[in-house]
Amino acid sequence: MNIRRIAAIWAAKAAGAGCKLLGRQGVTWAGKIALKIYPPILQELAAEVRKDIFVVCGTNGKTTTNNMLCAALEEEGNKVICNHTGSNMLNGVVAAFALGAGMNGHIDADYACIEVDEASTRHIFTKIKPNYMVMTNLFRDQLDRYGEIDITMDVLKEALAMSPSTKLIVNGDDPLSVALAKQSGNPFVTFGVDEQVIDAKHAAKETKEGRFCQICGAELQYDYYHYSQLGKYHCPKCDFARPKLDYAVTNVHLDRGISLRIEGRQFRIKSHGFYNVYNILAAYAAARTAGFYLERFDQVLRKHKTQNGRMELFDIGGRHVVLNLAKNPAGFNQNISAVLEDKSPKDLIVVINDKAQDGKDISWLWDVDFERFHDARVQTFIASGIRALDMQLRFKYADIPSKMEEDVTKAIERLVAEGTGNLYVLCNYTALYNIHLILKKLEEGKV
Repeated sequence: MNIRRIAAIWAAKAAGAGCKLLGRQGVTWAGKIALKIYPPILQELAAEVRKDIFVVCGTNGKTTTNNMLCAALEEEGNKVICNHTGSNMLNGVVAAFALGAGMNGHIDADYACIEVDEASTRHIFTKIKPNYMVMTNLFRDQLDRYGEIDITMDVLKEALAMSPSTKLIVNGDDPLSVALAKQSGNPFVTFGVDEQVIDAKHAAKETKEGRFCQICGAELQYDYYHYSQLGKYHCPKCDFARPKLDYAVTNVHLDRGISLRIEGRQFRIKSHGFYNVYNILAAYAAARTAGFYLERFDQVLRKHKTQNGRMELFDIGGRHVVLNLAKNPAGFNQNISAVLEDKSPKDLIVVINDKAQDGKDISWLWDVDFERFHDARVQTFIASGIRALDMQLRFKYADIPSKMEEDVTKAIERLVAEGTGNLYVLCNYTALYNIHLILKKLEEGKV
């Protein structure tokens, strides 16, 4: 019996429970305390996972993919450790294992599904050697924290060098993810969308961080785009091209949710947004690569409920409110596409903060195609958050009349009471948790 490890787990559980009572997230504090008390806690608990450890990484879609993969494994009758809340840096990963451990200091789990921040892989892979790593995509994100995309790729290569037997499940439609997989030397399989779904005229205008060949530097040519740099591509000067997809989606329809076909099986989910096609496929490909046939995957999708601010739906006195995370140009453009899918009148609040987790540099707002909101039937635009004035200025240059309200609670309460009854709230990281709490209280009638 390791007394210090048990003490670390008990302290983590107490910290998590205390923060929850105070209405705070608390997960990272639980991990920090556990590490302080017993530094080797992560590697020891991870070693107790009976079968495989999955790591989900990439710029966008990590939380949804990871939670969906966890649900798929649980549907197959497995016990799974998972950081459901999206706390994906070292302290958050430690917390997932510590909070998932028993009071005896041990893990009772067949698998672990762990979302990991790209920049944190170099720290976490010194303690965990995952069997599988899912790469959702690689986009520019938080320049002051990650730097340009090539820096992120170098960090991921460094992490993978520590775990050369980790098998990658890679978005084959993303030339950056494919290049990373090839350059790492790790074994890999690919997934992607094997038909054109999105309007090519709009997609061609989007900022494409990965539009140049990672092998020879020539500009890639595309048979079709999906969004950002995702699509069917090839280099005109060397043999770099989208590989043959191991798991391909076809027959995609986005009306009244998402319908798609994988390996001859048709699936439906109530979620919206084309980017969720990739999240579904990434989770499916990961489980299939690990040997699961996934006979009950349709049930996983039927039971799936969006949470943690990922197209999360609230009903406040009969009024429809959707909360979604928007933290970089690629993700925000997909948020706009999801809003455009809703043809009814609506109101919109955009909340932009610039705390450390968000990134102090918010120049990325100028790479977002806000002009597309002209066709969205939005009745009222409100800019909120710490950088509300910057957001309002961006709206002005998009020729969109807007109002500014720094207090997001007041903005939400006003539009719930006086708006169209159909409200979208788009926000970046540090605003997400508080807005979620506000909306839950309003939904429960506690405000």
